[in-house]
Amino acid sequence: MESLRFAGEDDDEDLYSGFDKVHPALDTRHLETDQGFLDAVKTSHGRRPPTQSRGLGTAARLSSAAVPRLGTSQGAGVALHSSLGQVGGSGSSDGLRRPMTSMRGTGYSSHASVFDPLNQASKGPAPPLISKSEESPEEKIKALERRVMGLIEDSCMAASRGEIRLALDRAKEASSKERSLIRQREQAGLSDGHNLDLTFSVLFNLANQYASNDMYTEALNTYQVITKDRMFNNSGRLRVNMGNIHYRMGQYNKAIKFYRMALDQVPNTHKSMRIKIMHNIGLVFVRMGQYSEACTSFEYIMQEEANFKTGLDLVTAYYALGDKEKMKKGFLRLLECQLDIDDDEKYTATSDDTQANLILEVIRNDPLRKMERQMKQEAERSILTAAKLISPVIETNFSAGYNWCVDAIKNSQYADLANDLEINKAVMYLRQKNFKDAVETLKMFEKKETKVASTAATNLSFLYFLQNEVDHAEKYALMARDSNGYNDAALVNLGNCCYERGDFEKAREHYVAALDIDASCVDALYNLGLTNKKLGQYEESLDSLLKMHAVVRNYPPVVYQIAHLYHLLEDNDQASEWYLQLLGLVPTDPHIHQRLGQIFDSEGDKQQAYQYYFDSYRYFPSNLEVIDWLGSYFIEHQVAEKAISYFERAALMQPDEVKWHLMVAACHRRSGNYQQALLTYKQINRRFPENVECLKLLIRLSSDLGLKEATEYAQELKKVERAQEQKESRAASGSRPGSRRASARSARSMPSSALSGGRTTRLSLNDLEENEPYTPSTKEVDSSYVDPLGPLQERPKTSLRRKQDEDEFADEELGDDLLPE
Repeated sequence: MESLRFAGEDDDEDLYSGFDKVHPALDTRHLETDQGFLDAVKTSHGRRPPTQSRGLGTAARLSSAAVPRLGTSQGAGVALHSSLGQVGGSGSSDGLRRPMTSMRGTGYSSHASVFDPLNQASKGPAPPLISKSEESPEEKIKALERRVMGLIEDSCMAASRGEIRLALDRAKEASSKERSLIRQREQAGLSDGHNLDLTFSVLFNLANQYASNDMYTEALNTYQVITKDRMFNNSGRLRVNMGNIHYRMGQYNKAIKFYRMALDQVPNTHKSMRIKIMHNIGLVFVRMGQYSEACTSFEYIMQEEANFKTGLDLVTAYYALGDKEKMKKGFLRLLECQLDIDDDEKYTATSDDTQANLILEVIRNDPLRKMERQMKQEAERSILTAAKLISPVIETNFSAGYNWCVDAIKNSQYADLANDLEINKAVMYLRQKNFKDAVETLKMFEKKETKVASTAATNLSFLYFLQNEVDHAEKYALMARDSNGYNDAALVNLGNCCYERGDFEKAREHYVAALDIDASCVDALYNLGLTNKKLGQYEESLDSLLKMHAVVRNYPPVVYQIAHLYHLLEDNDQASEWYLQLLGLVPTDPHIHQRLGQIFDSEGDKQQAYQYYFDSYRYFPSNLEVIDWLGSYFIEHQVAEKAISYFERAALMQPDEVKWHLMVAACHRRSGNYQQALLTYKQINRRFPENVECLKLLIRLSSDLGLKEATEYAQELKKVERAQEQKESRAASGSRPGSRRASARSARSMPSSALSGGRTTRLSLNDLEENEPYTPSTKEVDSSYVDPLGPLQERPKTSLRRKQDEDEFADEELGDDLLPE
């Protein structure tokens, strides 16, 4: 009874007290002060990822919370301890734990195969989606408009890539789609919503693509459709494009008409547009030869908005009129044009601030800075071109005119260009073959500033090199290099001087140094290839020349050097390929035809070799090597009568060379024309009475024909042989060093060309033995002719010597040497 309480006994007591008590493990009110919990949170164990998936339901989360054990590899459960006591002991029975036997409450089961917590499987499949209703006419029209705009964009992009044919096809397709769009609008009753901008874009793009494809008539018709439609605002300005098309077609009067019509359509507020149209009008007048009207247009532009391009055109028009005073005034007006660009010092890094220097480096190469450089280059080009144009005519002589232009430039804001004009003056002297004045003009820059002095010294070195004054050329090349260490042209000139002296190693060093400064210096690259070729380093030379060929395509000297290097490397396939490529550039070069014939001859293709040798002879019929080869070719093919014309031409070129005359006579004899052969041998004997070979052949031919003259020729042959023996004995007795006879023999053994002042005189047999490779040996003299090379079957095979009949053609000997390199 002591524990019983009655109502009203203690009104202050809370009837619901005790219900807010929770298990100490679930009490969260004191977690902020629980040191053990805070330590666990700070550790990696407290920051571990959650072990349960987010997809579990409420019951599952509660079940997982009720099981505090953590699984280990051994399968044992580890209880989670807290400062408030152990949570989830196996032996506790406080009623807070749930048995983990099943997850059926959340929809999971060991027998169920489908997760269906809401039990919706019995309701059947979901109903089908509601089909979309058909597009309305407005939506179809909008889609077709987007399609047309896409075609216009594709056309413009193709035109920017240079695919003008594809651009025209896209423009035509866009025009066709746009017409079908208009028909659909009319059928749907939406004509009031016609898109004029789309129609204008389609027609304008189509006209441009017609003009790009040189379809000028179609372009003009399309432009006319636009300009005649009053619905298009400002369409009259397109007459400028129509004027451009007429200009391309050569219809200058119509071009001026359309330019003026366009000028009337442009208001005065659009000043820049009006000036461009006026400039086009002036250019058309120049093309028509009406220079006075052109000057009027250009003068108007120079008054309204002066620019360098129009100023140069004005000076050119005055030059065409021949008005010296107006040329001077026009040049001074050109110098008054303002450039309006920033100074280069603005882009120079002067502070130690790394960030500011990086910003300046970026600004120095941005598109705006590149545009400023182009404007400056255009201004300099206009001024220098105008000065070079009028200098020879504005004064009494060329030098005075240049001096006037230099003084005018020095008094203007472009004084820096005066030095360039002075150098151009020297170049003009050089073009006029006036080397003396060119050198004097360039010597004036020796004490000028570094850059100008280096340029002048480079040009002086070039001039002296052309005059074969290598010492002066090297002196000024060194001066140019010392003035500017990054002057690649000076190093090239130094290399040329060393190359001329034969110091190829030093020359190669200079060329390599020039390439280190400027890798695109084609002069150094080409000369380096030639230097390596001289040094016998064919692979390195080929590498340099192939790089040169990649930079400068289809340059004949480079292609020839590459082909020759492959020939030296004995790669005939590559050599012939490059020679054929060279023939495509210079098809009438006889030397290249000869080289190709030589290659095919070495490979045994005689027919192809003959074709190229014949082409070489056709373009240059005075090449003795080619003539000799062609004659030998016909002799080899038993067509001696065709070889006669070639050997006769050789005899005309070298009338004092007995070999060619003997060849002609031998061809007559081999072709069966013995009378003509005998007559030719007699003519040779009268002209060269001391020729032993001719006398032997006369004896043999006279004997075969049964003529009595054979005895006379035999006696004459003995006299000639006796005279030669006496001559040889005297020469042998007087050949002691220091004797007068030795000196006299040395004087007599000089080439006849040296004794006759360069003219060819009659050669003796001894001279031919010493100097000419084609002359047969005459060491053994016998009454019967014996070939000095022995039987024909034992002769060495060369490119020009063929197997012949010993009885018929044993007296001629063809040359062994191929075409010299």
